Amino acid sequence: MDTLSTFHRSILPHVSPIGANFFITWRCKDALPIKIVRQLKAKYESEVRRICEREFNPAKRQILIHHARYRFFKNYEHQLDDQPFGACHLRKPEIAKIVMDKLHQFDEELYDLITYTIMPNHCHLVIDMSRQLVDADDIYLDEKSLSLSYQPLHEVMRRIKGGSSREINKQLGLTGTPFWQKDSYDHYIRDQRAFRNVVGYTLGNAVAAGFVEEWQDWPFTWHRGMLPSG
Repeated sequence: MDTLSTFHRSILPHVSPIGANFFITWRCKDALPIKIVRQLKAKYESEVRRICEREFNPAKRQILIHHARYRFFKNYEHQLDDQPFGACHLRKPEIAKIVMDKLHQFDEELYDLITYTIMPNHCHLVIDMSRQLVDADDIYLDEKSLSLSYQPLHEVMRRIKGGSSREINKQLGLTGTPFWQKDSYDHYIRDQRAFRNVVGYTLGNAVAAGFVEEWQDWPFTWHRGMLPSG
């Protein structure tokens, strides 16, 4: 695959424009019963097939598929928050800290951290990938240089999830099983309104789940303080 590809497919298709801002959600391997995962995935795929059969305008079709994917995420997120399933190891401060440390490890290298929250069985993250577009002197890299140096989102997530999984399993004394579900939900942020929405959603997730009354009280939420105005 071309390093600068903006598309890859796993369980879900992923559209990842170079240097964009992203909202990412990923979960523990045991966070949802496989029956529910299959039901949600089947419903999403059925809706996409109907869209492709009925809408022949490529631009409109893409918008409708985007909306279908958002509905998939909302259903997926509701299942994660409504009754946290699985061992919920991320409730443990020492386990959540491993994830937090891994997120900060690549901050100001592969991305700029905007905000994140670690929930009992899943995580939300907002990052800005534009840092990789410039060199140490803030000069934009040419396409050849980018093709050699740019780390796309799926590779960034592989490093975050792979590194934290090894450390968490070591801490828990687990062997032979992945800690994280392979796939992640990612959404590139198109404008400031969407940016504010996903930042607010991430900060408010523990509040919405009833764990705390103010987002600042959840020990596993972090925010750089970059809420844009306007």
